[in-house]
Formats: sequence, C-alpha cells, structure tokens
Amino acid sequence: MLLIPGTVVGVIPFLLSRWRIQPALLGFVGVRWIGAAMLLLAAPLFADFVVRFVREGRGTPAPIAPTQRLVVGGPFRYTRNPGYIGVIGLLVGQGLVFGSPAVLLYAGCVTIAFHLFVLLYEEPTLRRQFGRQYIEYCQRVPRWIPSRRGRG
Repeated sequence: MLLIPGTVVGVIPFLLSRWRIQPALLGFVGVRWIGAAMLLLAAPLFADFVVRFVREGRGTPAPIAPTQRLVVGGPFRYTRNPGYIGVIGLLVGQGLVFGSPAVLLYAGCVTIAFHLFVLLYEEPTLRRQFGRQYIEYCQRVPRWIPSRRGRG
C-alpha cells in the first residue's frame, strides 16, 4: 500500500530533482515558503486519507482491496478526493521548494491522470458498489474543490 504512493510522491520527484535546491522559481524566494506550507498541509491530509480508508472503509485505497463501506468522514466531508489532493499538494510543494519545473510538470501530469481515473473508473465503480448512498454523497460533496457546504 505504501509502494505506489511512495513511488509517486517520493521516488519520481527525487529522480526528477535529486531533491537539490535550485534557484527559486520566478526568482521569488517566497515561492519556497508556499511550497513548504503545501507540504505541511498535504502530508497529514494524505495520512488521514489512508488511515480513514482502513478504519472507516474497512479496506484500502488500492482497487485490488477496495473498501467495504463508503468513506465520508473527516476531509471526505469537504471533498470526495482528499487523498488525490494530498498527493498533488505534496508534488507541487516539492516542485516549489526545490525550484524544479520538472517536478511541477510531473505534478500536472499526475493531476490529469487522477482526474481521468476518477471520471472513467473510480466514480462509475463506486456508483455500482454503493448505489444511492454514493449518488447522494456526490450531490452533497464536490469532487475536487473543497467546500464547507458538503459536510458529510
């Protein structure tokens, strides 16, 4: 379960940047602080997502061992995809901290891949698995942009 996220948010960004600090993007050192803030916010969001899948959903985020129950607590009250948002935050944060356009480009590609995966596989699968419960959840909680209107 840690192999894929570890590769996506650790190994590949390392291979792209060697985690060496390059000149700040756009010549603005404050960009690094924005990146650091993103890392600090995204890491616990991603960790909560994984723990919640195991405890609340009785499964894993991996399609080979899906949850038995629909996960709607914690950050899932505000967005349907907090795990993906956490990963994207970790990638963009690294790109900004290390001044790496390659990591930022990679983050953009991962974002597109996540969106397509959600639209083409994940949402149809969850509709089949959880039916009306999932449909009602989708009506209350936005897909990507967190909103206080959701709340479970």
